[in-house]
Amino acid sequence: MTPEPPNRGGAESEPDGALSDVLADRRAKLERLRAAGIEPFPPTFADAETVAAVRAAHADLSPGEETTAVHRVAGRISARRGQGKMAFFDLADRSGKLQLQARVNELGAERMAVLTGLDLGDLIGVEGTAFCSRSGELSLRVSDFQLNAKSLRPPPDKHHGLTDVETRYRRRELDLIANERAREIFITRARMIAAIRRYLDEHGFIEVETPILQPLYGGGMGRPFITHHNALGRDLYLRIATELYLKRLIVGGLERVYEIGKQFRNEGVDTTHNPEFTTIEYYEANADYLAVAARFEALVAHVAAAVGYTGPHDFSAPWRRETFAGAIAARTGIVLTDHPDRASLAAAMRGIGIEPKPTDSWPQLADELLSKRVEPTLIEPTLLLDYPLELSPLAKRHRSEPGLVERFEAYVDGMEIANAFSELNDPDDQRARFLEQERYKAEGDEEAQPHDEAFVVALEHGMPPTGGIGIGIDRLAMVFSGADSIREVVLFPAMRD
Repeated sequence: MTPEPPNRGGAESEPDGALSDVLADRRAKLERLRAAGIEPFPPTFADAETVAAVRAAHADLSPGEETTAVHRVAGRISARRGQGKMAFFDLADRSGKLQLQARVNELGAERMAVLTGLDLGDLIGVEGTAFCSRSGELSLRVSDFQLNAKSLRPPPDKHHGLTDVETRYRRRELDLIANERAREIFITRARMIAAIRRYLDEHGFIEVETPILQPLYGGGMGRPFITHHNALGRDLYLRIATELYLKRLIVGGLERVYEIGKQFRNEGVDTTHNPEFTTIEYYEANADYLAVAARFEALVAHVAAAVGYTGPHDFSAPWRRETFAGAIAARTGIVLTDHPDRASLAAAMRGIGIEPKPTDSWPQLADELLSKRVEPTLIEPTLLLDYPLELSPLAKRHRSEPGLVERFEAYVDGMEIANAFSELNDPDDQRARFLEQERYKAEGDEEAQPHDEAFVVALEHGMPPTGGIGIGIDRLAMVFSGADSIREVVLFPAMRD
């Protein structure tokens, strides 16, 4: 066997001499397999079990114990030991690893030579009998095998794994091959989404799909991506939120709806932001933000149990609660009601060492106070309630606190994971709020909500009292997996050239 140099998954467009030799050797093996009548890329390997299922079936085997149980498994060769009359392989699938024992008296000399001539990274399917080695390792004694796909490039070095962060994100397939932790994160994410769907379906919500290409973006604060539709001869926007379309469905009588899908915001990239991200939004007729809070807490606790969360947080209800203004006052000494205009609030911020941008509006300044001085302190699960009216153009006015709206945001690990309202259903008030947002936009706020008259017209047909919420799927996956960057939980995150 030709020794293979360590490969940590870096760029291979210009391979060095050693890697070039390995690639040539693998190509030569491919041709020898074909010449021997072996198909290196067959169409199927039927009836394969997962490694985890095989392990579960024999969890009670004692060291040295044999069975007559025959199993078929398929995966990638991740390690090999031995040569000649007996060899051992580690076969890995997404559920785990399993040791294979190959013996010449089982396979015959010719088939044994084919198996031991395979490379690390090759994909195989095997059939064999389960036994437990003397050292206590569950194994399959191979009675037959099939090459499922010849790997023409070496896998990342098994001892070092794939550690270069840039390569891990750009070449996620290599990351998943090399790093069990990466596979665990994305399996957790998938289970999380399935649990969310199951909970909502069981509570009378229906899943819907609304447009991703929209004639007017809305439902959130953010700059959109713009594209052009040739046949229609018009610009369209990639949606920044699903909110306005989902509330139109409430108007139409669907009463409980949700959508899981991609949103797009033309913003910077950091540990909690990716320009393409996934959310779930759900809306419930005849509910307010307090009812939404109770359901949200129950949902998160349900999901935590479903994914087997064992981290530091207790997600059982009720979560900690603070008010928006109270949290800012407690941490900065700034009482927002004492600073109702932009100039006054900006001066107060300078007094605590924050230099505001001259173009920022009052809502942007209040939001900056929140993001810089409050959010980093909200580590345990917390609901922040009752936001200023100016920050919430789609939320219903507070029933008892003038100048506020019925809104909460949910925080964990210093990071916002959800945003919820008692939804504004007064069409005249909504139209006035849109006009106020237009003023902020004219003053330089690029993220202000545009005026969506079609949505206002829909409200004029009557929307019942409604509670709604948007939850960041990527950030929730960070919480449940323990990841410290959104790029760890997005399979192919946005990257610079």
